[in-house]
Amino acid sequence: MNMRAALLVALALVAFPALLPAREAGGDKRLPMIGPAPTFTLTSQDAKPVALADLRGKVVALTFIYTDCPDICPLLTQKMVDVQDELGAKFGAKIAFVSVTLDPERDTPEVLKDYAQFWGAKPEGWSFLTGSLEAVRDVTRRYGVFFSKKEDGSVEHSQLTTLIDADGQMRVQYLGARFDPEEFRRDLISLVDKE
Repeated sequence: MNMRAALLVALALVAFPALLPAREAGGDKRLPMIGPAPTFTLTSQDAKPVALADLRGKVVALTFIYTDCPDICPLLTQKMVDVQDELGAKFGAKIAFVSVTLDPERDTPEVLKDYAQFWGAKPEGWSFLTGSLEAVRDVTRRYGVFFSKKEDGSVEHSQLTTLIDADGQMRVQYLGARFDPEEFRRDLISLVDKE
């Protein structure tokens, strides 16, 4: 990790204490209530508007990727595909995944649709979203994700996945793509079961 990326992560942790570990070992196993999830409306891989409010009533896993990412985004996407497959009938019906691009200039709905199909994302439960650079930057800012496009076209970014309960409350945030997929799956299920 270069110095600029390390600085972005450090700033994120200082500016957004919700990024710190959500639970202490041996403590309360319920997920904390962080606060209301910031609302947004962006464009899906099917070129249709998708608002976070449209997903009310479902548990949402929100993450940020870009399709040309050479490392952390494919790792995260593969982990989420694995969890998607383990969720069975709950995926789409009670649980939704949302991936927002960090490269909206390149990641058009068509590009996002190809990416989703390549990874085996099930469209009934997974939206890949894009929008204007300003709209995407607004969403990332409100969720504590930092990104900047480099001269070579790559995107330097922090990695944050947020779980939002069916009532629209942020419950936990995972920093990086190295989180435990089984813990992620259990957290999703615990939010579904609380309903």
